[in-house]
Amino acid sequence: MVGPRHHRGRGAFGGKRSRSFYKTVQMVFQDPYASLHPRHSVDGVLSETLHLQGEKNVDKRINELLEAVGLGQGFRFRYPHQLSGGQRQRVAIARALAAKPRLLLLDEPTSALDVSVQAEILNLLGDLRREHGLTFVMVSHDLAVVSHMCDRLAVMRGGELVEVMDAATLRSGSAQSDYARNLIRASMGYARA
Repeated sequence: MVGPRHHRGRGAFGGKRSRSFYKTVQMVFQDPYASLHPRHSVDGVLSETLHLQGEKNVDKRINELLEAVGLGQGFRFRYPHQLSGGQRQRVAIARALAAKPRLLLLDEPTSALDVSVQAEILNLLGDLRREHGLTFVMVSHDLAVVSHMCDRLAVMRGGELVEVMDAATLRSGSAQSDYARNLIRASMGYARA
């Protein structure tokens, strides 16, 4: 969180975050078009991240990361303008995995993608979660994505926690609070009277 009371590199309570925090927690941003530097190749993006993490065998690790996200070595020296939105998001995921984190923060990771590509990215994230034992914290307004990806969820309103529920409760629409029930109902679309 960056704001008037929070500064880059500092936690929400003012303490400086340790280097181990950045190895443990990584982020995948919402917009794959804005999250990659347009003048840096995929190799450059991943190399920089791996060097910052103290990786010794950068070449081997880049190839492993590209394979893990389904791109392969042929994408290594491409630039963002040569990639589709889904491919860019795969590079962003590879960058996040470079530090071998335990926790990925996912900020609407598919909202900027075509519907056909959204499912591919969600399936990739699910596979990576199982393979690497990752925990996800996902921010999303898409309740179908939430019910597919999450075991537990928190409904928030105006920055305040309204209700915590499991995915089965979300799917059944049996939330406890009026706000959460209305949110679930609204996410199902317009119903004719």
